[in-house]
Amino acid sequence: MKLKHAVAGMMTAAAAAVLTGCNPDATDPAKEANLVYPNWAEGVAYTHLAKVVLEDKMGYEVEITAADVAPGYTAVAQGSQDAFMECWPALHKDYLDRYSDDLKSLGNVYEGTEVGLAVPAYVTIDTIAELQANAAKFDGKITGVDAGAGMMKTIENELFPAYGLTDIKLLASSGPAMTAALADAVKNEEWIVVTAWRPHWMFGRWDLKFLKQDADKPIWESGNLEIVGRADLEADKPELAQFLKNFFVTDAQISDLMVKIKDSDDDTLTAARQWMLENESTVEKWIPTAN
Repeated sequence: MKLKHAVAGMMTAAAAAVLTGCNPDATDPAKEANLVYPNWAEGVAYTHLAKVVLEDKMGYEVEITAADVAPGYTAVAQGSQDAFMECWPALHKDYLDRYSDDLKSLGNVYEGTEVGLAVPAYVTIDTIAELQANAAKFDGKITGVDAGAGMMKTIENELFPAYGLTDIKLLASSGPAMTAALADAVKNEEWIVVTAWRPHWMFGRWDLKFLKQDADKPIWESGNLEIVGRADLEADKPELAQFLKNFFVTDAQISDLMVKIKDSDDDTLTAARQWMLENESTVEKWIPTAN
């Protein structure tokens, strides 16, 4: 069955079991990799890519585990997992502070994260401040994701009051429902405004733009995604640590990878392996060279 990509997901009992220990059948611990990631589209995509590169190109046995953020960080800090693959430093500051002695950044895996409101490029407004005057063209709504998502709360509690959006409502749905509504609107060249974040496959599928914030009313800031390892990973598994330090995807690369995974009839690993084979020159840059 093809892996579905929810923006958030509950950790399964199987995932919890993997988080508590290493692979008992492995013969060379230095060539094992235990990677945990939140079940978000971008992290799902590049974590599966890391797995196939480590296995096919470097001879590792790799276990990847989807988990909620809290147990993911805890598992890495306690040493049962080697790395947490998708750290948003601003959003995850509490965990980074709590486990500051037990975690170490392995550098950025992606640079230029964005969060905000996006519209198709054909929409003739460019700023959040213009939403109120054009509310009717958007059918009086912003199409959002899950009601409990952090960005939904930010829109309701911070953005609406800051920009005086009294004639537009926030419609809660889900990630798949939001992108389905976006697909329908683009097909018919209708106006739509959606909650959005980059990296996301939607930017590889459609020509979209973020609505600009007023300089004096900043709601969201851009940032980077990091990979965070257990504190002793470099000493314990230097080759793996160096690979994770080298591992980096551009916006174009992650967008292409996510679209290929979403459109593929194969499973996620097969689609990631195909992307690897089509991008050998990029992949080779990630593989550590012998000293």
